[in-house]
Amino acid sequence: MNVEDYVNVENYVNVEDCVNVEDGVNVEDGVNVEERVNVEDSSSGPLEPFIAMIFDDVEDAQSFYKAYVRHKGFAIRTNHTRLLKDDKKLCAIDYVCTREGFRRVTQKEKERKVPELAETRIGCKTIMGIKKDGEKWIVNKLVIGHNHILLTPRSTSLLRRNRKVTKVQKKLIMTLNDSGVPTRKIMSMLSKESGGNFNVSSIGKDVENYLGNKRRKVFEERDAQMLYSYFLERQLTEPEFVYFMQIDKDGCIGSCFWADARSRTAYQYFGDVVTFDATYLTNIYKMSFVPFFGVNHHHHTIMFGCALLVNETAESYT
Repeated sequence: MNVEDYVNVENYVNVEDCVNVEDGVNVEDGVNVEERVNVEDSSSGPLEPFIAMIFDDVEDAQSFYKAYVRHKGFAIRTNHTRLLKDDKKLCAIDYVCTREGFRRVTQKEKERKVPELAETRIGCKTIMGIKKDGEKWIVNKLVIGHNHILLTPRSTSLLRRNRKVTKVQKKLIMTLNDSGVPTRKIMSMLSKESGGNFNVSSIGKDVENYLGNKRRKVFEERDAQMLYSYFLERQLTEPEFVYFMQIDKDGCIGSCFWADARSRTAYQYFGDVVTFDATYLTNIYKMSFVPFFGVNHHHHTIMFGCALLVNETAESYT
């Protein structure tokens, strides 16, 4: 790379007053640049960054650069952030290409026999650094140029760090989900609303993750708390009633199982063969309702218990 491609301006803020506090933070949740900064030039495409370029705040700078890199065909992450020594306020940020640096290989990775993951970090030097200058932020570092092939603007929108579910999309997703519309059809409607798949800014997995994150915490949200209270009340009035609930590290309800005294007795006599039906699905929490059945000596169907499962993996059934 030519030395002319690299420019470093440190005189706007004294670098000695800054302390490096964070490395390797992903840039995920930037505001759409169209909402904050006008970066489009009708004659030449997106505005190019340049040394001493001024922004009102960090959000403006991040939004501008994210829009720029999306058009150019790559993604970025935050590589360094620095705080002032005296008041610990943010004073500098460096944004780098996601292919900057090299992946650290641990001893465990060296010894594993499974195929190695594809190398994503190949030492790309592209960077845009900004520093606080009074009430403004200025570009003080800039490297233009990559050591890898860039994507098309359309393909760039599908990179993980460029994907996000917007506020408008979230409202539509929840409306459709509450009406029982499956994820595949939700994505189809988002595509139509946005004018094509490449304009959606998210994929089906992002929609599934968003809906999954809407599951409420067991001790904070009404529905989960009501279920837990119901189980406790049943156990007080019916000692043979049993239930099991999984709580994840974030305090969210996971899979749960329950069975009353009659079901447990029926299982003791007729539990040689157990069948279950996992085709039921709740609308809000995307948890499968799974009843467990058997057949008694009169050839009548009897119930052994019920479960709500967060997924249908083998672990959920054990």
